[in-house]
Parts: sequence; C-alpha cells; structure tokens
Amino acid sequence: IRHLESWPWTWQRDAACWNLGSSLFFSPDGEPAAARRHREAAAKAICGRCPVRMPCLLYALATRQRYGVWGGLTEDDRRHPVADERRRTWTPRGRPARDQR
Repeated sequence: IRHLESWPWTWQRDAACWNLGSSLFFSPDGEPAAARRHREAAAKAICGRCPVRMPCLLYALATRQRYGVWGGLTEDDRRHPVADERRRTWTPRGRPARDQR
C-alpha cells in the first residue's frame, strides 16, 4: 500500500459520514456493551450505503487504525478476521461471505 504522503484523500469528500461527526463511529469511554453494539450497528448501516467504503477500509488497514468503525468494520472486526476455509476468502467476524447472504 502507498506511503501516506501520497495517499489520495479525495475519497473522504464522498463519504456517507462526511458531515455526521465522529461520535457514531468512535466509542466513548465507559460505553456499555449493549450501547456499543447499537452504535456500531448504526455506523455499519451508514457504511453499507457509502460509495467510498473500500478506500476508507483500505486506509484504516494501511494505517492500522486501532479505534472506530472504518469502511463498515469495527476495531474488533479488523483485528480478528475469520477465514472461510471452504472458499478461502477473508470475511469480517460476524458477517457471511458475499455469496452466503
């Protein structure tokens, strides 16, 4: 992946979250587990309709973002991918592979 100095930042202008603020995408200190699941589901729903989801996710992976929802994946999703051995594909934890939906 490219060096950050040459990273194309223009994708951010087209992001579905551009004017939403960060509170939906980043966990506040002491957030209860149920509230976190609800907030993350809402963030993932926004990411699900985002036209620049993949550049966002690639940025998060390339820069090893430790916190927040990026490209539809939570920090746990990015840390603990699950391999689908039958199809030899990578699938975020808790989500079916594309052809299994």
